[in-house]
Amino acid sequence: MTTDANVVLNECAGVLQYCQACFEGLKAYTTEDGRIVTFRPDQNALRMMDSAARLEMPQFPKERFLDAVTRVVKANAAYVPPYGSGATLYLRPYMFGSNAVIGVKPAEEFQFRVFATPVGPYFNSDAKPVTICVSDFDRAAPHGTGHIKAGLNYAMSLHAIVEAHKQGFDENMYLDAATRTKVEETGGSNFLFVTKDNKIVTPKSDSILPSITRRSLVYVAKEYLGLEVEEREVYMEEVKDFAECGLCGTAAVISPVGKIYDHGKEIPFLSAAEGMGPVIRQLYDTLTGIQMGRIEAPKGWIHVIDQEDK
Repeated sequence: MTTDANVVLNECAGVLQYCQACFEGLKAYTTEDGRIVTFRPDQNALRMMDSAARLEMPQFPKERFLDAVTRVVKANAAYVPPYGSGATLYLRPYMFGSNAVIGVKPAEEFQFRVFATPVGPYFNSDAKPVTICVSDFDRAAPHGTGHIKAGLNYAMSLHAIVEAHKQGFDENMYLDAATRTKVEETGGSNFLFVTKDNKIVTPKSDSILPSITRRSLVYVAKEYLGLEVEEREVYMEEVKDFAECGLCGTAAVISPVGKIYDHGKEIPFLSAAEGMGPVIRQLYDTLTGIQMGRIEAPKGWIHVIDQEDK
C-alpha cells in the first residue's frame, strides 16, 4: 500500500513502447443502511483476466484482485461519499508491462495496481439525454481487441471523440468495421434499445466489450421487471424503429439517448420531460435500488467491505 501516485519506469518499458496494458473500473459507495460496498467486483476480476490473456499478460487471480480492491477501499474508507450524495469512490485496477522491451514481444515483468479517487455524481439533477453521431471511424476490427478492456482501444478513440465534440455531439456510435451496417457500441458504453412494445434489445458482437452494467440491466429486465430481452445483431437500418435508447456503463448506469445523427439524418427517441424514457427509467431505478440497498440484490452482486480491522 502506498500514498505515492508516481510510478518510476524504464523508458523502454513494455507499456510505453508497445502499449501492453489493461484496466478495469468500478465504484465503492455507501448504501442506504450505511454499509460500504462494491458492485459485482468478481466480474471485473474475470474480465481483466480475459484482457490479460489476449494481451499476453499473466492473468491476475480473481481472489487476489478482490483482496486488492477490498484493501484499497478500507484504506480510503474516509473518502467514500455518504449515501444520498450521488458521489462515489472510483476504483481503477490496472496492469502493465514494466520491464525494458526493445523488439515487438511481450514484457517479462508486470505491475498490478489499484488507485482510488472520489468522483461526484454523474448527473447533477436528472439524466439529460445525450446526442450522438454515427462515426466514420472504426472502433475495433473483427478478431481484434474490441472485446477486452485494453488501453490501446481507448487511445485510438480519442481523435474520434474530439471530432464528435467539435461537431456538437456527446458521443460516437461505432458500426461494425467489416460491413458498417450493424451497431456495436460507443467509445465507452454498450447500447440498449427499447422497442415500441417494451422489448429490450442489445447488440451482440464478438468485438463489443462485455459491459458488466449491461449484463446486470439485462438480468434486471428479465427477472425483476418481466420484460422480454433479445441479445442479437442490430442493424443500423432498424434503429429508427426503436422507441428508447440508452448507453450502459459504470459511471451513469444507463444514460438516455435523445437523438442519433446519421450523416445529416436525425433519429429521435422517446424521453420523459428531457430525461429518461419510461422503460429506461424503470431499469435505472431498479438497478440503482439494488446497488444502494433499497431493493434485494441477487446473490453475490453486492460485495460488502468489512470496516473492522481497517
